[in-house]
Amino acid sequence: MEGFAKFIVKFRKWVLAVAIFLLIPATAGAIATKINYDILTYLPPELDSMIGEQYLEHDFNLASTAIVTVEHMPTAQLLDLKDRISEVEGVKEAFWVSDIMDVSVPKEVLPKELYDAMFNPEKDATMMLVRFEQPASDDLTMDALRTMKKICKNEAFIGGASVVLTDTKDIVDSEMPMYIMIAVGACLVVLFLGLESNAVPFIFMMGLAFPIIYNFGTNIIFGQISYITEALSTVLQLGVTMDYSIFLLHRYEEERNKRDTDEEAMVHAIMNTSSSISASSLTTIAGFVALCTMRLILGKDIGLVMAKGVALGVLCTITVLPSMILCMRKWVYRRHHKLIIKPLKRASYFVTRRYKTVLGIFLGILMVFALAYPKVQVYYTLADSLPQDMTGIVGIKKMKEDFNMISTYFIVMDAETNDEQIASMSHRIEELDGVTSVLSLQKFVGSSIPKDFLPDEVKETFEQNGKTLVVVNSFLKPGTDEINNQIDEMRSIVKEYDPSGVITGEAPMTKDLIEVADVDFKKVSWTSTLLIFAIIALTFKSFSIPILLVMAIEAAIIINMSIPYFTGSILPFVASIVIGTIQLGATVDYAILMTNRFEEELSQGYNRKEAAQISVETCSQSILSSGLSFFAATVGVSFVSKMELLKSICLLIARGALISMGVIIFVLPSLLIIFEPFIRKTTYQWAKPKGENNEVQAA
Repeated sequence: MEGFAKFIVKFRKWVLAVAIFLLIPATAGAIATKINYDILTYLPPELDSMIGEQYLEHDFNLASTAIVTVEHMPTAQLLDLKDRISEVEGVKEAFWVSDIMDVSVPKEVLPKELYDAMFNPEKDATMMLVRFEQPASDDLTMDALRTMKKICKNEAFIGGASVVLTDTKDIVDSEMPMYIMIAVGACLVVLFLGLESNAVPFIFMMGLAFPIIYNFGTNIIFGQISYITEALSTVLQLGVTMDYSIFLLHRYEEERNKRDTDEEAMVHAIMNTSSSISASSLTTIAGFVALCTMRLILGKDIGLVMAKGVALGVLCTITVLPSMILCMRKWVYRRHHKLIIKPLKRASYFVTRRYKTVLGIFLGILMVFALAYPKVQVYYTLADSLPQDMTGIVGIKKMKEDFNMISTYFIVMDAETNDEQIASMSHRIEELDGVTSVLSLQKFVGSSIPKDFLPDEVKETFEQNGKTLVVVNSFLKPGTDEINNQIDEMRSIVKEYDPSGVITGEAPMTKDLIEVADVDFKKVSWTSTLLIFAIIALTFKSFSIPILLVMAIEAAIIINMSIPYFTGSILPFVASIVIGTIQLGATVDYAILMTNRFEEELSQGYNRKEAAQISVETCSQSILSSGLSFFAATVGVSFVSKMELLKSICLLIARGALISMGVIIFVLPSLLIIFEPFIRKTTYQWAKPKGENNEVQAA
C-alpha cells in the first residue's frame, strides 16, 4: 500500500481530475438505468403466476390493463370518452359493450354474467377495460395513463395495478431530491457536532458524492433496478460509509503530529486506514451479499447495488478524499469550533462499575421484546403502502363500491380444452366464496350471440396462440388468508381440467410473494449471520468473540423489530426481510471497534474493568458520530415520504442504528468483562490482563 499511497498523494490533482471526469459517464449511466416500480415482477420466473404473466404479456397483451369506472354518464358521452381514450398514444384498445353489439340494442340482451360484470343499474355505473401496447412499467404505458388521468379527471375513475405503478413512480420521482437533501443536511449537522473543523463536513459530503454517483452510474450493468433500491441506496450509502471518511481524517490528524510534512502524514494515513476500513467494510458487504440468497430477485437487486456502493465508498475514501483534503487543507484548519459529541467519560465508569446490573436490566428488557417479536404483523400488498387518495387507489375503491370487485384473476389454459369443460370449470369457480363473476369466450356464446358473430377483437382477447383465457373477479382483498384459500381451491379446480393451466394476476402473485418471502426471511437471516460470524472469527482468530458480538447486535435487531408490536404498526414484508441483515452488517463494526480497543488495553497491562472503561471512553465518540450519521441519513426520509414502504424501512434502519449504538456502548462492555476468561481460552494470542489469577477467581 505504500507505493499506492505515495502515488495518490503525489498525483493528487490528477486523481481528482480523473475522478471528476468519471462523473460524466457515471451520470449518463445513471440516467440510462431503468427503474422498475413493480415489486411483483421480482418473483422467481418458474412460479405458475409468473408463467401466466408471460402468457398475458406476450400472447394476450393483457399484462398491462386499467379499468375505467363511469357513473351517471349518457351513452353518447361514454362513447366519446371511449374514443378519446382509444386515441391516446400507448393504448391498444378501450373495450366496452359497444364492441360486441350496437348500443341501440338493450343491454339486457347480453349474457347475464357479462351484464352483471359490466353494469350496476342501482348506481347507474358501467366499466370499460383499457389495454396498453407495452407492459405496465414501460414509459409509454405510464405516459398513456397520465394522459388518461387528464381525460377522466372529472368524468371517470381509473383503477388497476398499472395505475398504481404509475402513481408510485410519480411519488418516488418527486420525493427523491427531497430524500437526498434531507439526508445530506442531517449528516452535515452530525458532522458539525462531531468534528472541530467547519470545512471538513462539506469536504466529506463532496467526497461521498463521488461513490454515490459512481454507484448509480454502474447500475447500468444490471439493466434495471427497483425503485426501492433507488430510493434507499443514497441514504444507506451515506450512513454506512460516512465513518470511513471520519477514520481517514482522524488518522491523518494523528500522523500530522508525527511527520514532517502533510504529504508524508497522508501517505501513512492512507496505508493505515485502507487496511482497517477494508476489514470493517467486509462485514457490511457480507450483510448485503446475504440478500442475494433470496429467491425474490428484489434481494439480489438491493444486495448487489449496496455491496457495490460500499466497495466504491472504500475505494474513494483512499483515493478521492485524500486528494480533496490535501488540495483544500488551508480551509480544513482555518476555522474550528468546540466539539459537541464528546467521549462518554462518566458513562464509561457507570457501565463498568455496574456491569452486572446493566446486563441484568438489558436481559429483562430483551425477554419482553423477544415475546413480542413473533407477533409483529406484516403486509404484502403494494396498495397498502401508498397514499389512499391517489388516482389508482381511488379507482380500486370505486370498483369495489360499484361492482363488488377488488381482485381479478386470469386463468390461462390450453385452447384444446373444449367448451363443455370450460363451462363446467367456470360454474364450479363461480360457486367459490368471494367470486363475483367468471368471464370467458363461452360466456359470449349462446342463443342470442352465435360464436361466428363475435367481433374479432373479442375472440382475440380470449383466444391467442393456442391458449384460452378465463377472467375471474373477486371481492376479496389480495394478501389475505381468505383470498389465498380461494386461490388454492381455484388452482385445484383448474388443474383437474388442464394440468398445464395457470392462474395469474395481482392476488395469485401476492400469494406467491408471501410464500417466497417467508422462506427468504429465514435464509437471509442465517446467511448474513454465518458470513459475518466467519469474518469476525477470522479477524480475531477466535471462536467466542463472534458469538458475543453477533449476539449483541441480534439482540438489538430483536428489540428494533419488536417495537411495531407495541406501537400497533404493520410492517411491509420487504422491511422484515432486509432490516435484520442491514442492521447487523452496518453496525457490527461498532462492536468490532470496541472489542479491538478492549484487547489493546488488556495488552497494555490493564485489568478487565479498566480495559472496558477505557474502551468505552475512547470509542464512544467514534461510535456516536458513526451511529448518529447513519441515523440522520435515514430518519429524515421516514418523516417526509408519502410511501409507507420507504417510510417504514427508513424508520427501522434509523431506529436500529440508535439501538445498536446503545447496546454496544452500554451492554457489550458487560459481556466483555464477564466472558473475558472464556474469550482468552478460545482466542489465539489474546492479551493477558493484569492480575489474571485474582480476576479469574472473582469471575
